[in-house]
Amino acid sequence: MARAGRSGGAIAFTAAFVLILGEISQVGFAADRTRKDDSPKSTTANGPRAQLIANLIDRQIDAQLVRDKVTPAGRADDGEFLRRVYLDLTGVIPPVEKVAGFLASTDPNKRSKVIDELVASPKFGEHLADQWENLLMLRDSTNKRLKSQPFYDWLAERFNKNQRWDEMVRDLLTVTGTQEENGAATFYIALRTPEKLTDQVTRLFMGVQLQCAQCHDHPFASWKRDDYWSTAAFFSKVRAGGKKVGIAKNGVESVNEDGLGKKAPDPDSALKLAPKFLGGDRPTIKRNEPYRPVLAAWLTTRANPFFAKAMVNRTWSQFFGRGLVNPVDNVSDSSDKSHPELFDQLAMEFAENGFDLKMLIRGICYSNAYQRASGSSAAGDHANYARMAVKPLTPEQLYDSLATVLGTLREGRERKGGKKAEVTFSRAKFIEFFDVPDGADTTEYTTGIPQVLQLMNSSPMNRNAKIVDELIDAKLPPEQGVERLYFATLSRRPSQAEMAKLRAFLKSEPQNLRAAYIDILWVLLNSSEFALNH
Repeated sequence: MARAGRSGGAIAFTAAFVLILGEISQVGFAADRTRKDDSPKSTTANGPRAQLIANLIDRQIDAQLVRDKVTPAGRADDGEFLRRVYLDLTGVIPPVEKVAGFLASTDPNKRSKVIDELVASPKFGEHLADQWENLLMLRDSTNKRLKSQPFYDWLAERFNKNQRWDEMVRDLLTVTGTQEENGAATFYIALRTPEKLTDQVTRLFMGVQLQCAQCHDHPFASWKRDDYWSTAAFFSKVRAGGKKVGIAKNGVESVNEDGLGKKAPDPDSALKLAPKFLGGDRPTIKRNEPYRPVLAAWLTTRANPFFAKAMVNRTWSQFFGRGLVNPVDNVSDSSDKSHPELFDQLAMEFAENGFDLKMLIRGICYSNAYQRASGSSAAGDHANYARMAVKPLTPEQLYDSLATVLGTLREGRERKGGKKAEVTFSRAKFIEFFDVPDGADTTEYTTGIPQVLQLMNSSPMNRNAKIVDELIDAKLPPEQGVERLYFATLSRRPSQAEMAKLRAFLKSEPQNLRAAYIDILWVLLNSSEFALNH
């Protein structure tokens, strides 16, 4: 495969190098990296409560493994754990210095300390905002021009402040005003119709796929058309100003619930029903009062049978690649429940702890189940949590991790007259190009040849990078430089077999260390090990 600015000989060598290093990396990646299975110890004020959650997880999962006569994988090694927890909590691989320090540390509590540090970092909320903006906005042709930054900022701020999940959802469901006044208004401006709002609210905050009951009684569940349109009635008075999403008059779109403004036409399937709680009673609401606060108050109570479970299941799926119930957004009707007792207990803990999302997440990450190795050939399937699932990086994780290694992603573009211009490699366009279908299995690699070719041949991947410049400036011995490249990309040291191959390669180009580093880095960034969270 041709690469920009390379000679034929270098191309041929690099192709062979990819095959050799890829074969070695796969052997090392699949090895069973076992270590003593010590429970992590938290050092924070809320640590004991989070540790209780971790202990609950491990008791339930380990008991099931014993009943199933399955031997679990050993503990992930430090490099595998550090890379995993950085990607899961902040959406980006760890920096070189953090990897070097973590691998060298003998502190028995270093894992719980890094979990606490990452949960407290600004990137924690930003990573969750990336995920929830995508879930809530549901981009389509009707809202593709709507700016999402105000919504992202609103989400990130609240996730970082650890606002109670019930309060956060109430604020979202009852929002009024413009995007500029309150970023949460983006949710209503993006979706507009009672049907779209009903589909998203029930799916994301209740774990119920109600959309099939819009036109007829649900064929596989107990939900009826009356259930659908009685829920949709809570959004019947909502108006989001502007004739077209993102192109409002005077550039301002405003959400209100006073019934003023143009209402979207009802579909032919619509039923005219008064608001009614899903699976519950029909509340008494005066016609001149807003409906959404009544729905929000009922939805977010501890007694609600849907709310805590929906968030626990989605959060669990974020870290393990699958929910305790699958599909992840069909909690109430799905028969695929791997650990029903654990699921019920975690939902109860989440509600009783004040819907504290950070505590739930820290408890998950403290657990031995989360810290198991992913590549053990002796362990059972990841579906029973005998080992950690291997997940492809999301487009956001991939872009941000590449930027961490390479620096600002820029590429040369041809201008009129044959002149070159440096332009930023757009994060938004990268994410769109690498995007996966909604609802795709997060443990399946769904991208294909166009995405692979984009990575292999784009100019940011084929020229001097930040990490290479740092290595040259530091004048490190070549083998130490190679180790730093591994720290920067795979968060581990090269194996003995890998270092032997690389040592021979470095000797073949003694006068051009920079080019050799760039070749090695290119191979590492295009390896399957870099593209996966394992």
